[in-house]
Amino acid sequence: TAEVQCSPWRKNACCSVSTSQELHKDGSRLYNFQWDHCGKMEPACKQHFIQDTCLYECSPNLGPWIQQVDQSWRKERILDVPLCKDNCQRWWEDCRTSHTCKSNWHKGWDWTSGVNRCPAGATCRTFESYFPTPAALCEGLWSHSYKVSNYSSGSGRCIQMWFDPDQGNPNEEVARFYASARTSGAVPCGVGALPLSLILVLPLWLLG
Repeated sequence: TAEVQCSPWRKNACCSVSTSQELHKDGSRLYNFQWDHCGKMEPACKQHFIQDTCLYECSPNLGPWIQQVDQSWRKERILDVPLCKDNCQRWWEDCRTSHTCKSNWHKGWDWTSGVNRCPAGATCRTFESYFPTPAALCEGLWSHSYKVSNYSSGSGRCIQMWFDPDQGNPNEEVARFYASARTSGAVPCGVGALPLSLILVLPLWLLG
């Protein structure tokens, strides 16, 4: 159920119980962000956005993809997190009939009411209209916070939004792999000179 979507991270999380509870609500005070900005979002679609937020707020395994940015509302962000291709495909398939008015949700909203509204001139259309492919959704939605991986869940080479916590957190292995590759120079560095030990434990709430 939606109330327990963040539970996979309960054994090692960077978010509080109250944060987890809040992000499951429509019109959550966490961001004042309305998923239903173009009518009611389908429940199957909304669960992916809740899971996406759980990953962002609660996962301790995104350190290798933290980037420094110079923006008024944040100083750090995640960039090109290798999202498992099956997770992205399912997200797109479950959302293709829901509606939105923008292809980039990071910016360009009308916030004059205190919550996000479609900007003047924007038209509500299906997700499939704004995001014609799974990659268009997963990579474009949050300004390339994700990059669709060629790998699938269980490979140990891509981040899973969905996993069974009773089988352990597969993203721990993924973070170790990319952090190790990055410190050896095999992967373009995205976290500067941060030591491997810090990359592996850096709490996601520091993304600000």
